[in-house]
Amino acid sequence: MRIAAIDQGTTSTRALTVDASGAIYVVHSVEHKQYYPNSGWVDHDPEELVRNIIACAKALPDVAAIGIDNQGESCLAWDSETKLPLSNVIVWQDRRTTGIIETLKKRGSENLTLARAGLPLDPYFSAAKLGWILENLPAAQDAHKRGTLRLGATDAFFLDRLTGHFVTDASTASRTSLMNLDTLEWDADLCALFGVPMETLPEITPTTGDFGTLETAHGPRPITASVVDQQAALYGFGCRDAGDVKITFGTGAFALMVTGNTPHRAPQQGLLPTVAWQIAGDPPVYALDGGVYTASAALNWAKSLGLFADFADIGGFDGPSAMERGLAFVPALSGLGCPHWDARARGVWLGLSIDHGPRDMVQSILEGIAFRAAQTIAAMGGIAAQTGPIPIDGGMSRNPYFVQFLADILGREVRRATMPEVTGYGTAMLAAQGAGLVLPALAGFQPFAAKTAPDGAQARFEAACEISQQWKLPNR
Repeated sequence: MRIAAIDQGTTSTRALTVDASGAIYVVHSVEHKQYYPNSGWVDHDPEELVRNIIACAKALPDVAAIGIDNQGESCLAWDSETKLPLSNVIVWQDRRTTGIIETLKKRGSENLTLARAGLPLDPYFSAAKLGWILENLPAAQDAHKRGTLRLGATDAFFLDRLTGHFVTDASTASRTSLMNLDTLEWDADLCALFGVPMETLPEITPTTGDFGTLETAHGPRPITASVVDQQAALYGFGCRDAGDVKITFGTGAFALMVTGNTPHRAPQQGLLPTVAWQIAGDPPVYALDGGVYTASAALNWAKSLGLFADFADIGGFDGPSAMERGLAFVPALSGLGCPHWDARARGVWLGLSIDHGPRDMVQSILEGIAFRAAQTIAAMGGIAAQTGPIPIDGGMSRNPYFVQFLADILGREVRRATMPEVTGYGTAMLAAQGAGLVLPALAGFQPFAAKTAPDGAQARFEAACEISQQWKLPNR
C-alpha cells in the first residue's frame, strides 16, 4: 500500500510516496518561476503550476490515493467554462493591496473581520487580493458579467481544472478572511466588505473526502485530501492535542499550535485562529497561527547580493553571536507578521560598523529569523501550556547554527525533523485517512538542547522591530 502527496509550495511542486512502513520516497520535484511585476507584487503563472502538478502525477508509481497541499493564501481568478486562468496567481507574500487594507482599517472594518473570520485586516489573506482582481482586471470583470467567473485559492483552481470539483477545504477557506470561522461557511458581510461575489467562490468541504480523480501513469487515482501546507506539516508532526506546536521554516516561517474543537481568538497576542483540518464526519480541529513573512527568502536574498556563495558555508560561526557584537537584523522584507501585523514595516540592520563583513551580516539574518520565531512562540505561551520540545522542519532547519540559536533564544529543546518532507508526509497521512487507511506516525528527530542566550538579546531585538515599523514602506 502506497499513498502519494503532491506538495504545491511557494517555490516548487514535489511528489512523494509513503508506504505502509512509513518509508518516504520523493519521486519528482520541479521549481517554478517567481514574478515581481511591480514593487511589492509577487505572482506565479497558474499554467506552469498546473503543468508541474500533472508532471508530478505522471511520475507517481501505482498508489492507493493522493493528497494535495497548497500555499494557503495564494489565489486567482479563472473561467468556469474554459477552466483557463483570468489572472496570475497572486502569492501570499504579495502586498499590492496594502492601500486597500489601510482604507478599510480607517473605516473600522477590522472589527468585522476579527469577529467573523477571526483575522486582522492584512494584505496577506486572500480576500483583498480577490477583490483587487475583480476591481482591476477586465478579463475577470467580463467573466463576472457572463456568469462564468470563479475566484478562489489555488487548491480550488487545481481541483476544478484537473478533476472538475469546484471546492476548497475548510483549512484553506479559513485563510481567506471570507469564511465565518464558527459556521465554516462563506460570510455575506465579509464578501461584501472585500467586493468578492459570494457566488463566485467554491464550496467549502472537509479536508478529507472525495475530491475527484487525478490521471497518473497507472490510470486515474482518487484525491482523498486537500489541505494548506502549514496545516499538513502540523498533522505530519503528530500534533493532535491542545498546546502541541510546530514551526516550519520555508520561504516564510509559520508556527501553528493546536487549540481543539472550538476556535480561540487571540488578537491581543497577534495570533490567528484557523482551521487546522477537518476529517470528514468529524468536527473541525482549530489552531492558532503565527506567521513570519520572511525566513529562507531572506537568506536567498542575501545570497543574491553576494553575501555568501553556498549554504554549506553558513552552518557555523566563530565567536559570539552577531547580536552580542552589536549587530541586529529585522527580517521585515515583506512586512512584519505575528505579533506586530504591520504590512508596511521594512527590514533593517542596526549597529552596522566598518568592522562588520558579509559573514556578520548573514549571521545576523539567521539570528533575526530566530528572534522573530521566538516572538511568535512567546505570543502563544499565554494561550495553552507549552513545556515540551518544539519540532521544526523546512530548509532552514538544516542549518545547525540557526537551530541552536533558536533553541537558546526559546530556552527550550528544539527537535529538527531528520526527514525533510514533513508537509508531504502530513498530506499523505490525511489522504490515507480519507481513503480509510492508516500511515504510521513520523519518526526521526535530532534534538538541540537550549544553552545560555545572550543577555538582553530579546529586548534589544524588540527595540529593533519598533524601528522597522517606524521606517514605513511608503504608500504606492
